[in-house]
Amino acid sequence: MKPTILVVEDDLMIRDLVSIYLDKAGYEAIPAADGEAAKIAFREFQPCLVILDLMLPKISGEELCAWFRNEKRNEVSIIMLSAKTKTQDKIAGLKMGADDYITKPFEPDELVAHVEAVLRRTGQFCQKITYSGLTIQPRKGEVKLFGKTLPLTKHEFNLLFHFMDNPNMVLSRDDLIHQLYPYNDKSVMERTIDAHIKNLREKIEDEPSSPKRILTVRGMGYKFVHD
Repeated sequence: MKPTILVVEDDLMIRDLVSIYLDKAGYEAIPAADGEAAKIAFREFQPCLVILDLMLPKISGEELCAWFRNEKRNEVSIIMLSAKTKTQDKIAGLKMGADDYITKPFEPDELVAHVEAVLRRTGQFCQKITYSGLTIQPRKGEVKLFGKTLPLTKHEFNLLFHFMDNPNMVLSRDDLIHQLYPYNDKSVMERTIDAHIKNLREKIEDEPSSPKRILTVRGMGYKFVHD
């Protein structure tokens, strides 16, 4: 599971450069050019960390920082990236809710080092998998769809985690039975898995009768689709 980092930067060259270095370091970089795009990406990808330029079009970096904190409180880390180099600017940024403050110009390797340092302090929030607005956090036992918590049963949660941990792979009913009932799988019928899948679809699909996330692969099993 790659930690997801939202890169909110007006300058295309800087945005691309930061994204390239983050990808090389093993992170999944999600670029956003302005505040409105950042809000959409934030809700869809549920990032572990945000790299936030303060001078943005449409919505200021300061306003966006407050919005991030209101949405996720302390569950997302924020590194401010700014051309404002005065000490009082840095202090203001940290008081605003940033976990770190980096001034421009900067070395990409230095930025990655700061990212790693921040995530070492807040890494418990990065144990998550997110696909198209659907987020599962195994350690917290939570599933959210575009920020809204879903009330899943234990079996539904374990089933969804197994699917999301193996995207685009066909999983047989026998495999799914073993995941849910490892000690008594001999006595569990395949229709039990079908029932769990049906209930899970009711909670995560826009149209459960025409699923887009968990597909039936005739004669083989099921597959969680991620493009």
